[in-house]
Amino acid sequence: MVIQLNTRFKAQGKKPNWCPGCGDHGLLSATIKTVEKKGLLPNEVVITSGIGCSSSFPHWTSAYGIHAIHGRALPPAIGVHMANPELTVISVGGDGDGYGIGGNHFIHTARRNPNITYMVMNNQIYGLTLGQASPSSQLGHITTTTPEGVEEEPINPIALALGAGATFVARAYTRDSKHLQMIIDKAMDHRGFAFVDVISPCVTFNKLNTYEWFNKRVYKLEDHDTSDPSAAFGKAMEWGDKIPLGIFYQIDRPTLNDKNPVTRNKIPVKEPLGFNAQNIDMEEVFDEFR
Repeated sequence: MVIQLNTRFKAQGKKPNWCPGCGDHGLLSATIKTVEKKGLLPNEVVITSGIGCSSSFPHWTSAYGIHAIHGRALPPAIGVHMANPELTVISVGGDGDGYGIGGNHFIHTARRNPNITYMVMNNQIYGLTLGQASPSSQLGHITTTTPEGVEEEPINPIALALGAGATFVARAYTRDSKHLQMIIDKAMDHRGFAFVDVISPCVTFNKLNTYEWFNKRVYKLEDHDTSDPSAAFGKAMEWGDKIPLGIFYQIDRPTLNDKNPVTRNKIPVKEPLGFNAQNIDMEEVFDEFR
């Protein structure tokens, strides 16, 4: 069966300003295709982002979007979901935004387990600010801020997500669109915090971790028990000659809304305010705070 897409999620008359060949194009395309195949409408989806090349992502869709400040893609995503859990919430960003400036939000969002999908376009460099080392830059990588090579151990986002308690942890590669769409589809179906580390090469500033470099190393996880945390951690530690793609870990656990007495059985945006504004003297209300 051939599914005809009407590209209703694509922002009409707007084209991404990413460099030709940037991996972010691949995630944008895969996300639009996946969301449309699910039959969602633009007004049923909210996309939040932080700052960086990848974080202009919401501008190239027709869904609701929140372009937040650096490292703060996840807080508004949680707020939107808790206020209206009927909306599909997707949060996106880059490795500098998500693993550096926003690292603390990443950890605590994982442990709180809100029902949102978080995709990080990991290019192992700060692209928007012209090529500084990022938290995931490889040891020895010469950048504008590390002229003698990166000396710090790169962050392991898969292991970090597992340790923080994420209930869905995966990795995909923008070069393989079909596999990427499958991962996004399963992440969106997951009830809880779904994290996807997306390999998205920067063709302008990262001349080390190129498409050619990844093509020789990536492989798909097969016969892997996604319910086994030990197996997931073992695969998470593979990076170098072999880089696994796929779902590392997935379990069911109560979500943030399940545990919150306000949102457990209610949709806050549909609840009455509890007072009749027409019968309230606002001056009296303001006097209480003067």
